[in-house]
Amino acid sequence: MAEATGTPEKRDMQDFEKVLGESSTEVAQFDEPKRSLLQHLQHFLHSHPTAVPVIVLVVSVLAFGAIASNFFTPFNMTLIVQQVTIIGILGIAQTLIILTAGIDLSVAAIMVLSTVVMGALGVNLGIPSIIAVPIGLVCGIICGAVNGGLVTIFRLPPFIVTLGTWKIFFALVLWLSAGQSIRSQDIDAEAPLLKIFGGSFQFMGAQFTTGSVMMLILFVVFWYVLNWTSWGRHVYAIGDDREAAALSGINTNRVLLSVYAVAGGLCAFAGWVSIGRVGSVSPQSFFEGNLDAITAVVIGGTSLFGGRGSIIGTLVGALIVGVFRSGLNLSGVDVLWQQFAVGALIIIAVAIDQWLRKVSA
Repeated sequence: MAEATGTPEKRDMQDFEKVLGESSTEVAQFDEPKRSLLQHLQHFLHSHPTAVPVIVLVVSVLAFGAIASNFFTPFNMTLIVQQVTIIGILGIAQTLIILTAGIDLSVAAIMVLSTVVMGALGVNLGIPSIIAVPIGLVCGIICGAVNGGLVTIFRLPPFIVTLGTWKIFFALVLWLSAGQSIRSQDIDAEAPLLKIFGGSFQFMGAQFTTGSVMMLILFVVFWYVLNWTSWGRHVYAIGDDREAAALSGINTNRVLLSVYAVAGGLCAFAGWVSIGRVGSVSPQSFFEGNLDAITAVVIGGTSLFGGRGSIIGTLVGALIVGVFRSGLNLSGVDVLWQQFAVGALIIIAVAIDQWLRKVSA
């Protein structure tokens, strides 16, 4: 009886296995929708955010070279690099912060405050410049750390924080300097170290300044830091999704605070370079440095929403601004329309960024 009752179960099992063996073993496949040429371009540019500014730079250089006969002279080429030196260094600082989905409106104010501190100590008070310069650099780091502390500890919006500290730092500039500039002759006599980055040298018929060389070195250093160190990867992770970065074990507050402090130090260094570039210490200098730095970053392909961009793109963005201003000036275009062109570039760059963000992951 047991055998009789077991036989159907065994037969049923064998029938089930037989059906299973004869079933299809193919894995489900989903047909990907065909992309148009525009969609292919969108995906390519999303994966290579620096491609857009590089294309714009090449096209603008060729266009202005065809329009203005003296555009391609060694003097003009090196002059463009010299003119974007300060904005380039400020752009590095701004890039670090924008990559974390923040923004810093006080970068120029920190820079000028640091130069005033260096000048006041080294020239007015007679403190050796080898001491005055580090104090000025520390001043910039402290200012950046103040911004970072307000953003991380009190969870205040970076835009509002840096808008407020911009006014505070600028007020300190006027208070420390009493609205007076420090002349080039006084710097040469009392603290020549302040103008060390104003030196120049000849190379293949072109004149380069030590400040421009330092700018390029800083771009290489921070390109390496952002792409090949854990700190750089944490910066990108926080900008992409701060909560997810915290859940993955990243100390987001510490990283953000360090980003703002490093940015402040870069602003102070830009101030030191600016003394050599301008030749004096002026509380009114580089008033539009904030906007110029943001312009270089945005045109360079870094997303204002954080998490995407390249430090090299900022260099290209700064060069684009310099090329446009130089090319339009050599072409006889009024300064008014030069500003118009740069403003149009900013709007176009943001529009392209919004378009690229629509690419599905």
